[in-house]
Amino acid sequence: MASPDHPHADIDRRLEEWRQGDCVRGEHWFLSRAAPDRPLTTQSQEGCDPETGNTEGEVPGFVVLTQTCDLVRSCVNRPYVEIAPLDVLSEGAWRSAQRGRQPRFAIVPALAEERLVADLDRVMTVEKAVVARWERVQGCRDDDEVRAFARALARKRSRTAFPDDFVDLLKPLQQRIVEKHDKQSDEGRALRSLREIRVRAAPSWDAGEVEILFFFIREDEHWDFEGIPWVDLLEAWLGRVVPTGRYKTVDGLVQTLDELTARDYVESDLLDLGFLSERPE
Repeated sequence: MASPDHPHADIDRRLEEWRQGDCVRGEHWFLSRAAPDRPLTTQSQEGCDPETGNTEGEVPGFVVLTQTCDLVRSCVNRPYVEIAPLDVLSEGAWRSAQRGRQPRFAIVPALAEERLVADLDRVMTVEKAVVARWERVQGCRDDDEVRAFARALARKRSRTAFPDDFVDLLKPLQQRIVEKHDKQSDEGRALRSLREIRVRAAPSWDAGEVEILFFFIREDEHWDFEGIPWVDLLEAWLGRVVPTGRYKTVDGLVQTLDELTARDYVESDLLDLGFLSERPE
């Protein structure tokens, strides 16, 4: 642990109030490196140094991605901070990001009215002395928002690479959920009340014969609908995943987090229906 009176103690004091998800606004510049002879992005096409490949692009601010526990550690031992640029989304892209269909973007709750998000595909590192000069904008205002932002960061890095044959098996269900999610219907309301969908493969994803079990995890306050009951919705959803090939059985449950066992949770994978695969058709 660094001495509290080390030469850069003023930087440590400045960062004591900073938290993961906090932001800086104003005119800032995102730095990256490109191949000068093959620029791929607007930023590299407009401002790539032909000698070094370094590029700069103006952004409306940055979001801190580094975990809070590392932010408040002394800059002597932990001098770096990861940041991502803020980006303004169109209304359509914003709605998609809110529904979790764009893992590239993390919602910054305090900036939601401006449709500003953290672009997690673009990350750079700065030293803490840089952050210490910024005027802090609180990005998350309560514990729920803190947890939601952390989940968005984790989701970007920890999405499961499902086997191609499972992705193909799941396409009818994926299409159904995307089609019905925003509808003003019993099914649409049910889908919007789901916290997440998880799937477990037994004995494993690589086995010659696999049993599939889906967990449709609903929020605690959502159980009864005036129309279609959950058991019928579950039957309809599972009916779109027809066992074939090495997938011998498909079953599912609708549960709350309280009803789900810890073992079921850790042995299952989050199903990111919007981005199961980016394979070309």
